[in-house]
Amino acid sequence: MNAYEFIKKAILHGEFPPKMRLTEEFLAKKLQISRTPIREALKQLESEGLTVSMKRGVRVRHFTKQDIQQIYDLRTLLEGYAAAQAAIHRTEHGIEEMRTANERYEQAINSYLDSGEATIEYILEINHGFHDAVIKASQNQHIHSHISKVVVVPLIFRSFYWFDEYQLRHSLDVHKVILKAIEEQDTERARAAMHEHIYHGRDQVLLRIDDIDDHYTAKESLK
Repeated sequence: MNAYEFIKKAILHGEFPPKMRLTEEFLAKKLQISRTPIREALKQLESEGLTVSMKRGVRVRHFTKQDIQQIYDLRTLLEGYAAAQAAIHRTEHGIEEMRTANERYEQAINSYLDSGEATIEYILEINHGFHDAVIKASQNQHIHSHISKVVVVPLIFRSFYWFDEYQLRHSLDVHKVILKAIEEQDTERARAAMHEHIYHGRDQVLLRIDDIDDHYTAKESLK
């Protein structure tokens, strides 16, 4: 894992929480590498909106409720468009990829709820696999690069951690609606279902944002 991947993963997993100050010295010592790749990694993370420059070093970006609202609104527009385009341009291979991803998603949810063998992290990974398959089916090579820049907020706040059994199964049901709409080339239904899916995740983050901030604050104070 290179410096960029390590730091990004630490931010997304909460090891480096919002507002935490990161210096080249600290990171170079932690990763046991020179400062040059650290410097390049921090520049890339800043361009992605995950860090903010300070006079000395950077800090992990803290997202406000307004940030979350705006970023989710943008993601909804982009992924809703991707779903609608997938309904127009989908192929049998693309449908099979989405169907397989959704079957894995259902298996992961059942495993998590029935035995606890699957983890929320795994469910989150499989969920992204379905979304990636929809984006790929849109056959628009530019969509993915734009969407990847606004997915970091859901990754950081990981709304799935706040989902109960009903919400997890509802998420699966909406996936099925999206897939059926794409299969039937129903562009508006695909778009609307994707909007519902993403807004549901946003609402969970907004509902829990104060708890999440308290969690990160407590975690940082223990260091």
